[in-house]
Amino acid sequence: MAAPDLSSLVIVLVAMISTLLPLALSQNCGCTSDLCCSQYGYCGTGDAYCGNGCQAGPCYSSSSGSSVASIVTDSFFNGITNQADPSCDGKNFYTRQAFLSAANSYPQFGTTGTIDDQKREIAAYFAHVTHETGYFCYIRETNPSSNYCDSSNTQWPCNPSQAYYGRGPIQISWNYNYGPAGQSIGFDGLNTPDTVATDPVISFKTSFWFWMNNVHAIIISGQGFGPTIAAVNSIECNGGNPSAVQSRVQLYTQYCQQLGVSPGNNLSC
Repeated sequence: MAAPDLSSLVIVLVAMISTLLPLALSQNCGCTSDLCCSQYGYCGTGDAYCGNGCQAGPCYSSSSGSSVASIVTDSFFNGITNQADPSCDGKNFYTRQAFLSAANSYPQFGTTGTIDDQKREIAAYFAHVTHETGYFCYIRETNPSSNYCDSSNTQWPCNPSQAYYGRGPIQISWNYNYGPAGQSIGFDGLNTPDTVATDPVISFKTSFWFWMNNVHAIIISGQGFGPTIAAVNSIECNGGNPSAVQSRVQLYTQYCQQLGVSPGNNLSC
């Protein structure tokens, strides 16, 4: 019986190690909670770590062969934030990474239906948050007119030392939103509402919490962009603030054009 060829054994061993090493690394990735474990077992952020093959951490959501990250590219996201003045509080607060990390907790967002449905939802979301924050300039509502406390809501009682004015991408407001949003996301919305203005991932999560509870079904069911305006800020509709409505519609159609999808019908409220 001939002795085994040494070079052949080396090739086999190298192949086995190459196959098993990524698996071994992935089983012991040990990333901190804010980092993704890539398909090869390395910790980091960005598409190479949080995109295809991501095994743990704030991986990007994906469905139907598409992903939020593939639609909301650096170019798309930065094209919005770059329009804010450099002095804006939100300039370095709202980042694509924080957006994608938050979106990972809401896997139905931007991944439901056809690719056109997904793009329309993402365009609608960014139209509203762009309008609400002035191209991601504002973290907190400017010159709030009240503390936004509905004292009749006993389920989510106000803390008298706190104010529930608009904060974050969707400018979430009122105690009856801060309370359940905090409970769902995992922060004390009633007693520490300013967390929404200091933690960018939680800030984006509040916008997704509001969106998925109040807007997602409207846009996905094909009702059009118009009813989403009423869902976000109903007082603007029916002549309440025509210029604000027009701003939202213009942003939506602009983002649809950038994403290569028709905006559909029923654009105004």
